[in-house]
Amino acid sequence: MTTNSAAELKYSRVLIKLSGEALLGAEEYGIDPAVLRSVAVDIRELNALGVQVAIVIGGGNIFRGAGLAAKGMDRVSADHMGMLATVINALAIQDALEREGLFARVMSAIKINEVCEDYIRRRAIRHLEKGRVVVLAAGTGNPFFTTDSAASLRAVEINAQLMIKATKVDGVYSADPARDPTAKRYDVLDYDDVLERKLAVMDATAVVLCRDNKMPLRVVNMTQPGAFVRAALGDSVGTLVTTTGSR
Repeated sequence: MTTNSAAELKYSRVLIKLSGEALLGAEEYGIDPAVLRSVAVDIRELNALGVQVAIVIGGGNIFRGAGLAAKGMDRVSADHMGMLATVINALAIQDALEREGLFARVMSAIKINEVCEDYIRRRAIRHLEKGRVVVLAAGTGNPFFTTDSAASLRAVEINAQLMIKATKVDGVYSADPARDPTAKRYDVLDYDDVLERKLAVMDATAVVLCRDNKMPLRVVNMTQPGAFVRAALGDSVGTLVTTTGSR
């Protein structure tokens, strides 16, 4: 990245949504250390520009509650297991960030005080104001809600100016580009278009929460170095999902 100036930033506080599957990298299960380091380096660049960064992490690389519930397990128990998986991922991200010289705090929506802090909105904002990266674990703390919904909720709660969804593709497509070579990539989408076309961006609850609170969402390819920084600068990277009139 060629710029160091925080004055060029369009967004000074962002929330990044990372899927658990994104941490798999070349592994079949668990966490690829190379992916962790890559994410930490990109976030270090954001931090160096003066961007306040919060992260919401999923747990699908370790355990997906909805999947086991579909096979007969009690959904509440399965979702609680999924929440614990996100805590494992959050601690791994915290370690990777600290190895890059950053200060990071893990905050959990469920009480697990021996390993991390409880999520308290005002405390999370204070951490951000002090330049610490806040890693938000355990989703919303409630079963039946995805980590996408948790990311939308936390982005609104902490007054983030932008939510970044980190994926393995360079934006939102009309179909799966891996299966359909004619799939069209969108530069800009309205939240209502996402809902009407049933595009695979986030679940409907997460989309509606962003729409109703006018929270812009930038979907980027996390494997492209500098994608997070470009999003914070307001560059046209990936796909911007917003509300009509707020582009």
